[in-house]
Amino acid sequence: MENFNQQFLYAVMIIALGYLLKRCNIIKEQDGEGLSRIIFNLTLPALIIVTFNDLKIDISLILLIFSGFIYGIFSAVLGLLVFRNEPRKTKGMMAMLVPGFNIGLFAYPLVEGIWGKEGIKYFGMFDVGNAFIVFGVSYLIGSYYSAENVKLDMKSISTKMVKSIPFMTYIIVFVLNLIGVHLPTFFLETSEIISLANMPLALLLLGIYLNFTFDRGNSKLILKFLAIRYGVGLTLGILLFMILPFENMFKYTLLIGFILPTSVSVLPYSVEFDYNRKFVGTISNLTILISFFLLWVIGNVVL
Repeated sequence: MENFNQQFLYAVMIIALGYLLKRCNIIKEQDGEGLSRIIFNLTLPALIIVTFNDLKIDISLILLIFSGFIYGIFSAVLGLLVFRNEPRKTKGMMAMLVPGFNIGLFAYPLVEGIWGKEGIKYFGMFDVGNAFIVFGVSYLIGSYYSAENVKLDMKSISTKMVKSIPFMTYIIVFVLNLIGVHLPTFFLETSEIISLANMPLALLLLGIYLNFTFDRGNSKLILKFLAIRYGVGLTLGILLFMILPFENMFKYTLLIGFILPTSVSVLPYSVEFDYNRKFVGTISNLTILISFFLLWVIGNVVL
């Protein structure tokens, strides 16, 4: 408990520093784009390499991949049902927002600080299933409802997945691990040095992107979205935590995983499909604040 609150306090301080730097115009929000590219294309892949290189695969870790994927499919269908009576573009935007989680930027720095590489191992497997949802299902829904008579473009989806360096790093390192091939020591040591920057950079980026101004004009849509996202996620997470016969780290991963913020990929998707970018940004910020609070509560009640 004491270690959790200490790590949580460190995270809050770094996020607050990022927000303060933005408010003082030392760093601009646009600078976050370059920082996010460094995280997603360098420090996060390095962390994945270090964590997964000597990973011992067991059935619970494989199940986490399927858990991330199946829950994503379930929440996508639920989103389409709940928003079925909305105008086409609103339906597409909302259903695109429901599935998929922000694991790389939000969960990893907190998990790494609390559980170290052991935690990253579990959340990393969950994120493999989540990646199929973020780059596949969410993109598919957003594309299909963005205009009338849109044809599903599987080539674009496949291209996005292949171009995702974190996702491809997961796949390559996972396959190498399965066939018993280990990366050179010098490469691993270099990756470990780079990976140390992932946690502080990711937390700083959350602070840079944090925004406390919200448009109240779409409050009904927002409340409905939050009810699905957190009502279902929290209920299912608690239920599985109580009944599953697996080790605690597996259950922590599902309990926390189901209430993480919406994926950062929805922001570029909203631009590509001409959705309401301000609304999508509002949802993204709200889920970060709510998830952060819920994690603190869970950490003090469950851990």
